[in-house]
Amino acid sequence: MGKAGRTGDGVPGSARGNALSGLAVALGCVLFLGGFVWGAIAYQPYTVPTESMHPTVKAGDRVLAERIDGGDVRRGDVVVFEDSLWGDLPMMKRVIGVGGDKVVCCDKAGRLSVNGRPVAEPYLRGGGPASSTGFDETVPDDGLFLLGDYRQGSQDSRVRLQGDDWAVPRSAVNARVDATAWPVGSLGAVDRPDAFADLPGGVSDPGPLLLLLVAIVAGAALIMGGAAYGPIVRRRARAARARLG
Repeated sequence: MGKAGRTGDGVPGSARGNALSGLAVALGCVLFLGGFVWGAIAYQPYTVPTESMHPTVKAGDRVLAERIDGGDVRRGDVVVFEDSLWGDLPMMKRVIGVGGDKVVCCDKAGRLSVNGRPVAEPYLRGGGPASSTGFDETVPDDGLFLLGDYRQGSQDSRVRLQGDDWAVPRSAVNARVDATAWPVGSLGAVDRPDAFADLPGGVSDPGPLLLLLVAIVAGAALIMGGAAYGPIVRRRARAARARLG
């Protein structure tokens, strides 16, 4: 027989198997490690400090928040911000109004409104009114009106209306919460509320978290598959050689 298709070890077809195996492992490493590097650049993990955003996220939950500029904030976002007038630690609240919005609560159905449009808030705990205290405010330019989802226990823009610090500057926002990562039972995305979608500017687009997960899982699969493919091809080649004598 001719020697075409044999490698140095004399096994037909093993060169092709080794090449495909190496290519799969290399591509898998790029996707797997690239996904983690991209994730480290795009996202910041945070531990939820209080129950003020319950039930969307709970105290002690570990969340993944996409690093964003304050200019990217939209109504309905759950944001992480740092404002020395509010405290010394990062805080999480939901954006209800942005600069120029007129935010009012409550109508006869217990809903708050933004620029005259009632806002349904399915994420609220308990099903009571949007706030136990009324308010009628216009958000300053480059400011944000922030509320917790657990309105009865949240220290937010409502409770600061008697002072000058109730509107948080956009520049104070560091990140937008995309998903809960821990505990396992709370694992899942933090959705953008549809109630704000019809307002000017709409809601924010999801971050790249899903793409990152796909890249990491695909990379892991290619690494394992590529590592297994080479030995399989060599065994089959040896078996074929043995049959041919």
